[in-house]
Amino acid sequence: MTRELVEQPLVSDRASAKTWLGFAALMLTVLLISIDNTVLSFALPDISKALNPSGTQLLWIVDIYPLILAGLLITMGTVGDRVGRKKLLLIGAIGFGAVSVFAAFAASAEQLIVARALLGLFGATLMPSTLALLRNMFQDPIQRRLAVAIWAAGFSAGAALGPIVGGWLLEHFWWGSIFLINVPVIALFLVLAPLLLPESKDPSPGKLDLISAAISIGAMFLIVFGIKSVAAGDNLLIAIGLFAAGVILSWNFVRRQLRIPNPMLDVRLFVNRVFSVSVVANLLSLMALTGMLYYISQYLQLVLGYSPMGASMYLIPGLVATILAGLIAVKLANRFPLRALIPLGLLMSAGGFVVGAQLQAGSSVWLLVVAFVLVGMGVGLAETLTNDAILSSVPPHKAGAASGISETAYEVGALLGTAVLGSILTAVYRYTLHVPVGINKELGLQAQETLGAAIQISERIPAIVGEELASNAREAFTLGADAASIVGAIAVTIAGILVFMVLRRQRSVVLEPEREP
Repeated sequence: MTRELVEQPLVSDRASAKTWLGFAALMLTVLLISIDNTVLSFALPDISKALNPSGTQLLWIVDIYPLILAGLLITMGTVGDRVGRKKLLLIGAIGFGAVSVFAAFAASAEQLIVARALLGLFGATLMPSTLALLRNMFQDPIQRRLAVAIWAAGFSAGAALGPIVGGWLLEHFWWGSIFLINVPVIALFLVLAPLLLPESKDPSPGKLDLISAAISIGAMFLIVFGIKSVAAGDNLLIAIGLFAAGVILSWNFVRRQLRIPNPMLDVRLFVNRVFSVSVVANLLSLMALTGMLYYISQYLQLVLGYSPMGASMYLIPGLVATILAGLIAVKLANRFPLRALIPLGLLMSAGGFVVGAQLQAGSSVWLLVVAFVLVGMGVGLAETLTNDAILSSVPPHKAGAASGISETAYEVGALLGTAVLGSILTAVYRYTLHVPVGINKELGLQAQETLGAAIQISERIPAIVGEELASNAREAFTLGADAASIVGAIAVTIAGILVFMVLRRQRSVVLEPEREP
C-alpha cells in the first residue's frame, strides 16, 4: 500500500464558524448515543429493587439497546442516503426523545426492555447520519481529521461519562431520570440542527435490503441469547443450539452480501488483513470499557457501599484518561507507527483487567480506580487509531462503507461487553453463591439472580441470616467480577498481539503528519 499525499487545502475549503457550531450540535447526538450505552450501569441496583427483574432480564435491559442499534446502523445509513441525512437525523431525534419518556416511566422489566429496544431503533437513525454529515461539512483534510478525532473521542468519553451522569442523577432523583435527561438535550438539538446543519443525500443510494437487516439482527440475537442462556443456567444443549443457529444465520448473511449487486455490508473489505484486525481491535476496545463498567458500578455501590454519586466520582479519573488519550492519539501517531501504538493501547486495557482481577470483597476503591484508568487510556488510544487504520487501509471510494463497519463495531463491542463479560459474571455469581440455611427455596432462587436482589432480601430477613447472605453474595459477585476480568484481559491481549503481527508488515499504515496550509 502506498501512502496518499496530504492535500494542500484551499482557503475556501476551510470550515466556517457556522460549520463548527453545526458540528457541536452533531456531537450532542453522539454523546447521547454513547452515554445511553453505559448510563444504566449505576442504575442497575435501583432498577433491581423497583422492577425486580431476573438476572437474564437485567442483562437484556442493558444489551437490547446496542443489539438493535448495531443491527440497524447500516440499513439506516442507506435510508439516510435516500431521504436525506439531516431529515433522518431530525426524525430520529424526535423518536429518541419520545421513547426516553416511555423508558423513564416503565412499570416492569418487560416494558423497560421494549423501551430500550426502541431507543436502539431511533439511535440507529442518528449515528450513521452524524459521520456522513461530518464528511460533507469538512472539506479541509486537516480539519476533517480533527473533527473525526473529536467524534471518536466523543464516543469513548460518552461511554465513560454515562455512569457519572447516572450517579449524579440517582443521587437526586429516581432511576427513570437517567432517561429523562435525554429530553432537554434532544430539545436543544432540534432547535440548533435546522439552523446549522446542511442537508445531503447520496445521488446514487444503495438499495434498501430489509432481508439482510433482518438476518443480521436475528443472528446477533440468537448468539447473544445463547450466551445468556448459559449464564442463566438453562439447558446447555438449547444454549448451544441457539448459538449455532446464530452462527449459521451469520454465514448466510455473509453469503447474501457476496451474491447481491449492492450489498448492505461490503464484506469483501475484510479480505484486507489490516482492515480486519483494526475492526476487531475497535470492537474489543468498547467491549473492554462497557464490560468493566457493568460490574465496577455495581461493585462500588453494592459491595463497597458507596452512594451512586459517591461511586461515580471514582470513575472521573478514568473518564479524563479516556478523553485525553483519544485527543493525543493523533499527535502520538505523527511520531510513532500504528503497529506500536494500537497494540500498546490494547495491552494497556489488558493491564487494567489484570488489576481488576485482584478484587476482593473488601478491596480498596483505589484498586478499581487504577484498573479503570488503565482501561480508559487503552480504549481512548486504540479506538482513535483503529479508526484511522480502518480508513487508511481501504480505497478512498470505500471510505463510506468502511466507516459504517467501524460504527457497527462500536455497538457490537458495547453489546459483547455485557453479553460476554456480564454473562460470565452472572454465571459465576449464581454457581458460587452459598444460600444460608434458614432461607426458603424461593428466596434463595431470587438471591441467586442478582447481587441487588440478594442485598434486598438480606434486609428483609432476620439479621444474622441476612448478614450472612449479604456477605456470601458480595463474595460471589467479586469472584464473578474477577473471572470476567481474566477473560477480558485474555481477549484484549490476543487482539493486541494480532494487531501487532499484521501491522508490522504494513509499515505504510500510519497517520500523516499535520501540515499547515
